[in-house]
Amino acid sequence: MPRFRIFVAGVVAALGLSAMPASAAPQTLREQVWAAELAFAGTMAQRDLRAFGELIAEEAVFFSGTAVLRGKSKVLEGWTAFFADKEAPFSWAPDQVEVLESGTLAISTGLVRDPTGKAIARFNSIWRLEAPNRWRVVFDKGSPPTPGPP
Repeated sequence: MPRFRIFVAGVVAALGLSAMPASAAPQTLREQVWAAELAFAGTMAQRDLRAFGELIAEEAVFFSGTAVLRGKSKVLEGWTAFFADKEAPFSWAPDQVEVLESGTLAISTGLVRDPTGKAIARFNSIWRLEAPNRWRVVFDKGSPPTPGPP
């Protein structure tokens, strides 16, 4: 397992992010979204499609190349193949998270890496606060890899 995936899985496990109770949630909204994104990435590293689905909004829209997957069920259907093998085909981690002042929407972005650690894309996810301390992805779209913020 490449070092990056081991790192992400270790962070998720050490912080208990995949099953973090609301009372243990980070204090700021930005920290909540950052933790949610790490937990989201951790579902891929841990090969847990069910947990992946828990972090997707019912009306989510994921872009997959030129195709658009509309709704949680279609997203899960489209992403099932990424969870089929023992090893994850890619990994990701945020390098920037910003939250609207209203505290209801956020964006996370970061590099997507292949199993060798090579940057192959940049993800951009829009998160919506659906309940106290409960963020879910409503939009997700990849783009060519670019460096992170300064």
